[in-house]
Amino acid sequence: MPYRITPINHHPIELLTNSKPKVTEKTSFKQIFQEIKNEHLKISKHAQERLSERKIDISTEQWNSIEEKVQEAHKKGVNDSLVLINDAALIISAKNNTVITAMNLDEAKSQIFTNINGTIIMD
Repeated sequence: MPYRITPINHHPIELLTNSKPKVTEKTSFKQIFQEIKNEHLKISKHAQERLSERKIDISTEQWNSIEEKVQEAHKKGVNDSLVLINDAALIISAKNNTVITAMNLDEAKSQIFTNINGTIIMD
């Protein structure tokens, strides 16, 4: 009796992640890997220092919401954005999926933000 391999209806990469990359017949492994890799925000060393110095705490739920909005903004052509949350302002490169810097809202009020092409206001 010959053994047969039963086809799997899922792409192998989908089994490793919670999200499902958009897979078409022409989708390359590099494209799928890039989509998975860019899913989570990275925090630059500078931003990590600022978050720590300024005692800015962002919950996992807030980070998840920020990630979703940054991805949405990137799809709309935003490369660098100002993200305003309840007690902080973050500058995030949507293109690189990286938090560049962070400050509390009191500091942000006296700043001029340049080189951003989008703003995300979170509840």
